Amino acid sequence: MGKLGKRSTGVICGKKIRQAREQRGLSLTNLAERANISVSYLSEVENGRKSPSLQVVKQLAGALNLEPAALFVSGPRGRITPGDRIRLIRTEQNLTLAQVAGKAGIAASYLSEIERSRVSPAPATLKRIAEALDTDLVQILGPMAGLGVRLRQAREELGYSQAELAKRAAVSAGLVGQIERGEVQPSLLTLDNLAAALGVSPCYLIQEEDPATFYAHLSSGVRKLLEKPQVQAVLERLCSCTAEEIRFLLEFFNLYKQHHCPSSQTEANKPESAGN
Repeated sequence: MGKLGKRSTGVICGKKIRQAREQRGLSLTNLAERANISVSYLSEVENGRKSPSLQVVKQLAGALNLEPAALFVSGPRGRITPGDRIRLIRTEQNLTLAQVAGKAGIAASYLSEIERSRVSPAPATLKRIAEALDTDLVQILGPMAGLGVRLRQAREELGYSQAELAKRAAVSAGLVGQIERGEVQPSLLTLDNLAAALGVSPCYLIQEEDPATFYAHLSSGVRKLLEKPQVQAVLERLCSCTAEEIRFLLEFFNLYKQHHCPSSQTEANKPESAGN
């Protein structure tokens, strides 16, 4: 298996793959069969000795019922950038640069620059790209998207540069940039200083995301499954369970999956039949 084309689309985290596999009670052989790759190759990927192609990443994510982006390293050095996320989603939907750019009302060359992380588009542009991909900003910017987007929007509305805001809030311009990109989460003191400098409430910057944020790293099939009334009824009943009952159910699910891997794979590939 090769690298991710001429340019890596982020850094695959073997530990995340292993953790997701073990959480689902799958052996190396089970996951390798589901993803249609060899056991030895999967072992190399999990141990960080191999960098899989984008196609293999998609196969592994599908076998684990996760979005491909969930398998990448997070953090300033190896984090998956918004451009990487856009490329992953676009490729997964088999869309060309021209198709997405046309829907978003931007030039294909500009979208290409965004995907290569050579430019930093405005939140409004990212929103149009998300709409063109039939997704949301959380999928593109990651879990801390809301804070970064709101901080940047408030800053730009006042006409401040990152350096000007940093000076007013007594922080570094580099930190402001990292927060806006979702790379770091500010301390409460920093949050207070930023909010004061922008003339907004700290609550405005950290208000809760749309409920869909909770499902950000789940595959589209699983998200559709969770929307079913029957599944929601089960979740409502889980809310009334005690901690001991929840532990019992989790142990039961793990045991069931360990002994029924073939059948569980069949069901996982047919989410629309659940609850019937």
